[in-house]
Amino acid sequence: MSKWTDVLVGPDESIRKTIQRIDGSSLQIALVVDAQRRLLGTVTDGDVRRGILKGISLEDPATKIMNAKPIVARQGDDRDSMLAAMRARLIHQIPVLDAENRVVGLEVLDSLLGAKRENTVVLMAGGRGARLRPLTDDTPKPLLHVGAKPILETILESLIEQGFSRFYLAVNYLAEKFEQHFGNGSRWGVDIGYLRESKPLGTAGALSLLPERSGSPLLVMNATRIGFGHLIDFHVSHKAVATMGVREYDFQVPFGVVHMQNERIVEVQEKPTHRFFVNAGIYVFDPVALEVVPREQRFDMPDLFNTLAKQGKHTAVFPIREYWLDVGRHDDFARAADELGEGK
Repeated sequence: MSKWTDVLVGPDESIRKTIQRIDGSSLQIALVVDAQRRLLGTVTDGDVRRGILKGISLEDPATKIMNAKPIVARQGDDRDSMLAAMRARLIHQIPVLDAENRVVGLEVLDSLLGAKRENTVVLMAGGRGARLRPLTDDTPKPLLHVGAKPILETILESLIEQGFSRFYLAVNYLAEKFEQHFGNGSRWGVDIGYLRESKPLGTAGALSLLPERSGSPLLVMNATRIGFGHLIDFHVSHKAVATMGVREYDFQVPFGVVHMQNERIVEVQEKPTHRFFVNAGIYVFDPVALEVVPREQRFDMPDLFNTLAKQGKHTAVFPIREYWLDVGRHDDFARAADELGEGK
């Protein structure tokens, strides 16, 4: 229950500053309280991402996205009852209140159970990185250095820090380079296996090579770095068969856009900006989702999600708000190297 006071925010605190409180703490929650420290609501990572999907501004107050009726415990409740409540409601934190509804503590599920994750992670590393030639003539893109180490090693260590320990690398181009660098994972105290593509299988086809399928959701990703536990928890809580991480992408038309009705001008918008959500290359799948992936045939992630949608399966989107950058081109790769050096 240490440092729970660090995540207390007032009702007028902006969502942006509330995010900073959440990200700056290992507790993964903010508690919105009044001047007497009475609980008004809670804000979790999931609340933030749902707000992003609704288009809510980060400058709005935290009360606009908070859960005003959170599950709480009372001072004096035993830990077993609090643990049971968290498991039953699929929540990871529970505020502890006194008789006056003032916050006196916070219990966190991970501190009671340990943070180890049983999920298997597949890191997609089979691409040729053709747009980064000649850098990728002798080195696969995931093994290019950004900062002091290869991109993929940075991602692996981030996953290990978050409790993951079972990995597969899907490899094709210069596959031996990955095996030379990562081996079986013993250097990091984890297990690493390889899904070896005899031919390029697209962004999803390598999943057919998995030797076994556990009962836990499978995390699949290209090189990115977020709170992966949040993503899996989001997937489970929404009872999705497949979840795709998405990122906001703004596109500004560089001209005045004319809206017409027949020959009449209805409105002229000067350089309007359009907002889209784009695929960020990170996914969670229940084992049943993998049944639609054909064995050792080219199959891409859009094919997989479109097939599941046509079958009426529940698929979900998870908005990524953390730092994210595609490094497929030379200028993006240089930018990533510069920004990593600045601590982003």
